[in-house]
Amino acid sequence: MSIRTIKGNLLFWKIAIVFTTLIVMLGVVFVIIASRYSSSYYTAAHQELYGDLARHLATFSKPFKDGKPDTTVTHDIIHSTMVANPSVEVYLLDTAGNITDYVVPDTTVQIRKVDIAKVKQWLAASEGDKPMGDNPKQPNEPSIFSAASVYDNGKLSGYVYAVLSSEKQRNILNAVNGHLHYRLGMYIFFTVLVVTFIVGLVTFFLITGSIDGIVNVVKRFKEGDYSARIKGHDKGNLGMLTSTFNEMADVIVDNIEKITATDKFRQELIANVSHDLRTPLAITRGYVETLMIKEADLTEQDKHKYLHIIYDSTKKLSVLVEQLFQFAKLEANLITPQKELFLISELVSDILVANELKAKEKRIALHIDTAGAIPAVMADIALTERVFQNLLDNAFGHTPEGGRITVHLSNEEEGVKVEVSDTGAGIAKEQQPFIFERYKQLGSKVVEKKGMGIGLAIVKKILELHQSTIEVISEPGKGATFLFVLPIVTKPVV
Repeated sequence: MSIRTIKGNLLFWKIAIVFTTLIVMLGVVFVIIASRYSSSYYTAAHQELYGDLARHLATFSKPFKDGKPDTTVTHDIIHSTMVANPSVEVYLLDTAGNITDYVVPDTTVQIRKVDIAKVKQWLAASEGDKPMGDNPKQPNEPSIFSAASVYDNGKLSGYVYAVLSSEKQRNILNAVNGHLHYRLGMYIFFTVLVVTFIVGLVTFFLITGSIDGIVNVVKRFKEGDYSARIKGHDKGNLGMLTSTFNEMADVIVDNIEKITATDKFRQELIANVSHDLRTPLAITRGYVETLMIKEADLTEQDKHKYLHIIYDSTKKLSVLVEQLFQFAKLEANLITPQKELFLISELVSDILVANELKAKEKRIALHIDTAGAIPAVMADIALTERVFQNLLDNAFGHTPEGGRITVHLSNEEEGVKVEVSDTGAGIAKEQQPFIFERYKQLGSKVVEKKGMGIGLAIVKKILELHQSTIEVISEPGKGATFLFVLPIVTKPVV
C-alpha cells in the first residue's frame, strides 16, 4: 500500500469519525428533545381527554350533602371511575383546599391539603393554559389535574379534585418510555452509521478527487512540465491552494527563465572574454618568444618595438581584467554609490585633459560644450568618471582620424543632461537595442569593439545605481550620441 493510499484512507476515516461524532451528538439531542416534547404532548393530550372528568363527577354524583362528603354515593362512583381509568385519582376538597375524602390507600397520601390557588387558577384558565397542580401522593412533582366546583343548595361546598396522572400511570409510562428511548436510540445509531458512511464516502471521493487532480498537476510540474497549472477550484480553501500554487509556479518559472538567461549571458561573456583575452595574450607570447629566440639577431630598434607592442598588449589585458572585475561587482550589487555634491563640468574638463594625448595620437578633436550655468549634481564621483571614460573609449574606438568628440552639458528640469557625441560610423537601427548588453551576439558574429563591449554595459549599470538611464541616438554614417541625466540639488556648493 502506497503512502498516498494510506494518507487517503486516514483522511477518509477522519472525515467518517467527524461526521459520526456530529450525527451521534445530534441524535442524542434529538432523543432528549423528543422525550421532552413527547412528555409535553402526553400531558397536553391527557389534559384535553380527561379535563372534564371532575365536572362530570361533580354534576352526576352530588358528592356533598349538607356541606359534608356523601361517602355512600361518591365512593362507589369514584371507585368505579378509578377502576375504569387507573391513571385517575379522585379527591374531595373543602373550600380551603383541605382533602376531605378520597378512595386510595391512606398511607400513600403524603399531604392533606392542596394549593387552592392553583385550583381556582385552573377553573379560570382557558383551554391550553391549564396549570399544573399538587399531587397528594407525590408533593414534589406537579401533576396535571381536573377540578370542578361543587354547590349544595346554591352554596359552594367544595371541589372535586382529580389527579390525571397517577403513580401507577407514571411507572407504566417510565417503563414504556425507557423501551421507546432504547429503540429510538438504536434506530438513530444504525441510521447514523449508514448516513455517516455514505456522506463520508461521498465527501472523501469529492475531496480526494480534487486533491488527486492537484497532486497530478504538482507532479507534472515537478517532472519538468512548467506549463502545468491547476484549473478550477477557485473558491474556498482549495481555491486558495490553487491560486497559491499557480502564483508560486509563475514565480518559479520566471526565476528559471531569469537564471537561464543569466547562464546564457554568462556563457556568452566567458566565450567572448576568452576571445578578447586570447588576442593580446597571443601577441604578448609571440613577441616574447621572438625576443627569447632571436635576441642576438635583433637590433635595438626591433627590440624596443617588440617591447612596446608587448606593453600595449598587457595594458589592454589590464584594462579588460579591471572592467571584468568592476562589472562582476556591479552584477552582484557589491558596489554602493558614495554620492556627494560636485560640479560635473569640472570633472568633464579634467577627463578631457587626461585624454588629450590619446586624442592627438588619433588626430581627434575633443570639445566640451556647456549651455549656461551648470549646477552641482549629487552622484558618486569615481563611478561618474568611469561612465565618462568608458563613453570616451567607445567614441575613440569608432571615430576615424580627423573626427570630433563632443561632450555637451545642459541644465534641464529633471537634472543635468549629458550628451557624448562622436562623428564615427554610427550604429544600425537593429543593433541599437543591444549595445548596452555584455558582448551581445548578433546572429553568428560577435560584435566586438564596435559599440558592443563590456564598457557600455558598465555604463548602464552605474547609471542604474544613480536611478538614471542611458539612451543612444544614431544613424549609420552620422555618428552616435549617448545621453543621460544626473540629478541636481538646489543647495549651493560651498
